[in-house]
Amino acid sequence: MENNITPIDPIAFAIGPLEVRWYGLLIGLGIILALVVAMREGTKRGIDSEIFADLMLWAVPISILCARIYYVLFKWSYFSQNPGDIIKIWEGGIAIHGALIGAVGTAVIFTRIKGISFWKLADVAAPSLLIGQAIGRWGNFMNQEAHGGEVSRQFLENLFLPDWIINQMYINGAYYHPTFLYESIWNAVGILVLLGLRRVNLKRGEIFLSYVIWYSIGRFFVEGMRTDSLMLTMDLRIAQVLSLVLIVVAIAIWIFRRTKGFAKERYLEG
Repeated sequence: MENNITPIDPIAFAIGPLEVRWYGLLIGLGIILALVVAMREGTKRGIDSEIFADLMLWAVPISILCARIYYVLFKWSYFSQNPGDIIKIWEGGIAIHGALIGAVGTAVIFTRIKGISFWKLADVAAPSLLIGQAIGRWGNFMNQEAHGGEVSRQFLENLFLPDWIINQMYINGAYYHPTFLYESIWNAVGILVLLGLRRVNLKRGEIFLSYVIWYSIGRFFVEGMRTDSLMLTMDLRIAQVLSLVLIVVAIAIWIFRRTKGFAKERYLEG
């Protein structure tokens, strides 16, 4: 490697034969912080904190499973030839859109069973989703994945990045765009935006829809820079197509709920 650059070991520590990777630790940290923030805000909004804890018991494993299934399906040409690698989730390879599909689907069913408003719960949880995503992207950093195209070291230095990030972007003899960082920063800014929208007191469901729109805009542009995208066709990146669809659907739902009078309560009510 250039100048004897050594990448960060993706294994945080080992207990006998058990290896604990930074990837899993960071995803776990993101989930825990997201849960704590959602529980605290939920209490203010009249949602028992146990509701979020119970939901997470179902949503987390289902989301991870859906994220892996999503990834494997769109990488089937590889996994069909290497079926033993399907379970190696600790090496990376989970798709956030798959996780979101699993999480939202679980939340819809869960709230119906519990007899509470999905939109109210989703509004409270929206900033927490971005917290988990912002932290989780650093797991990709540790694995040296989810990066963009080739750049020079000078380009990265001009971004005023610390050496430990620049060095980790040196992969197989070249430097790459830290797209994990771009998306993480976008999500962090989105957290502030959603927290600000709470004060605006939007109608119920609109903070969650704002999350969908915000995340999808950022993902669309960042995905266009990545070199490891899941492809729908030779020219169409799945994440970009889905991001555009989600933006349109979120705006359509926003307008429909307003015009039909379904969005009556506001976030700060109750």
